[in-house]
Amino acid sequence: MSAETLSAVAALGTFLVIGASAIAALVQLRHMRAGNQLEALLMLERDFQRPELQAALRYIQERLPARLEESAYRRELERSGFIDSASHPELLVCNWFNEIGTLLKHRLVAEAPFMDLFARLIVHCWAHLASAVAIMRRTRGDSQYHDFEYLAARAALWVDRHPRGTLPRTFTRESLPDRWLEADRKKEPGSPVVT
Repeated sequence: MSAETLSAVAALGTFLVIGASAIAALVQLRHMRAGNQLEALLMLERDFQRPELQAALRYIQERLPARLEESAYRRELERSGFIDSASHPELLVCNWFNEIGTLLKHRLVAEAPFMDLFARLIVHCWAHLASAVAIMRRTRGDSQYHDFEYLAARAALWVDRHPRGTLPRTFTRESLPDRWLEADRKKEPGSPVVT
């Protein structure tokens, strides 16, 4: 075998080793990214379970609509500067979703698994908080909670595309018995009719 042939075989071997190393590195990077994505998602899930955030989520659903009817409450939201989250727990929810919106916008959190877990909640919360955000934007401008707004828009699209969830198409749902449906649909004295 000539020196030129040996050199060519050696170059080909080197090329194959470098190519295999590059492929192995890409696979390893993919696994590291998946691990980082999982850790980020688990961190967000832990944050979601915090008692303070859970209390704030209950607040926006149960008390915020009535509080927004109070002009003094709205003035506190409109005022520039610090707003105490003890008096305005809705800010904890706005801040949390705004941070997630930033992470999602910059692709630091994978959208699909996050939306699978939280899309309906995001849409629900934005519906309750959009009025409060509009009041804050009077003095703070349109950038106030803009990443929460972005997150809510992405979540609404997700819900529209996946109205029945994201189960595999081959999954067959069973009909769940709802043994209290008729009793819960009956009109009780003083209660609105539910249809």
